[in-house]
Amino acid sequence: MSIQLSAKPEISYLKALLDQCRQDEPFVGGPLNATIGQLRDQAAAIVEELAIPTRRDEEWRFTDLSPLLAVNFQGVEAFFEQFLQHLDLTSLILPETPDSRLVFVNGVYAPDLSSVHGLPEGVYVGNLAGLPAAYQGRIPNYLGKQQGASDVFTALNTSGLTDAAVVWIPKNKVVETPIHLLFISTTNDVPVICQPRCLVVAEAGSVVNLIEHYAANVEGCPDIPVNRPYFNNQVTEIWIEDDAQVIHTRNQREAIDGFHIGKTAVTQARNSRYTCNAISLGARLSRHNLEIVQTGEATETTLKGLTMIGGEQVADTHSAVLLNHPYSMTNQLHKCIIDDRAHGVFNGKVFVPQAAQFTNAAQLNRNLLLSAKARVNTKPQLEITADQVKCSHGATVSQLDPEDVFYLQSRGLNETNARNLLIDAFVAEILQRIPVDSLRQRLSQCAMCRTI
Repeated sequence: MSIQLSAKPEISYLKALLDQCRQDEPFVGGPLNATIGQLRDQAAAIVEELAIPTRRDEEWRFTDLSPLLAVNFQGVEAFFEQFLQHLDLTSLILPETPDSRLVFVNGVYAPDLSSVHGLPEGVYVGNLAGLPAAYQGRIPNYLGKQQGASDVFTALNTSGLTDAAVVWIPKNKVVETPIHLLFISTTNDVPVICQPRCLVVAEAGSVVNLIEHYAANVEGCPDIPVNRPYFNNQVTEIWIEDDAQVIHTRNQREAIDGFHIGKTAVTQARNSRYTCNAISLGARLSRHNLEIVQTGEATETTLKGLTMIGGEQVADTHSAVLLNHPYSMTNQLHKCIIDDRAHGVFNGKVFVPQAAQFTNAAQLNRNLLLSAKARVNTKPQLEITADQVKCSHGATVSQLDPEDVFYLQSRGLNETNARNLLIDAFVAEILQRIPVDSLRQRLSQCAMCRTI
């Protein structure tokens, strides 16, 4: 089915995407089918009333989606058996997670590539179809219930929901082993749209370290076309209950011709702690919407982000922290390294209403432009009506200081190594927060070499 555009392409395009995404039926089986079917129908009704955002929309005024509308995406088959036979995950597997790895291909669970035998008893890491019966009755309380579920791309994802990655940590369970969720996108001779879904439930008093990784066209797969456009529209929902802690590292390394629009929706209950290390390197055009909603007092939220782009890439980060209770702490630092003709966007919002007294909130966006034609749009925002708070926000845009480069050259480094050393110092504040050594080292090499 080809996408035919009307006089209002952003409307007809979305309707055609909706038709493509709803071709597959849920295959989780049992009573969950009715729950997912209802969610799909409700989301489809929302999508029918919406359109693809344009630069006339305030939340999208710095990001032009017309390159997305120029591609006729089609629905992806549940499995590409010929691709699965050749997939080589050697370059993607982390040595810290040999038996705590969950793999999805085009949004579909790949059990032969997954290994979760190294996790403690009672912890469930798998797909929605394999969810234990004890949890199935609780799924309607979590899946699709985050605020922002009616956003256009989130609703589109839900309208085509067939399965999902699920991480469920029982009450007071401490998971010391990192959990690696690996989402791989493949394509064939036609552009495809795939919609991965992830649900994380950290019950009261639990602790988990989660790595969410998006990659495409894995090395060693000769039958997978290289540099084919595809659209990855993903949604992750994270529920953090009382006194629980989630450390979340999100690594987006899509293929350079891919499109990636992602949503991370988080709910924090009383005394909970959430840390997000969001790394964005790949895709021709990417957008990450990070939304945190506080439902209890004394929460801690730490957001660290790094965007590294070049060529003509576009990378957009939008975040929103909604504080509704007192005695909370939120600290956000997002850094961008932009080279060539690339375009970075950052918009961070922190809402501190009257009820959120004694809040401590800090937000900073720092940008490093490596070429004369690199550009960034930055808009940090604080909306405060409480009066007993400590809040700050700011943004900086700079280039490498020629005097710093010259100083390092005078100490024996060539110009390239001098520049790379300064870039490494710029990103160190973000990468040192990543709690997995091998991943931190790989990302440091990317920063030094500026490779996507």
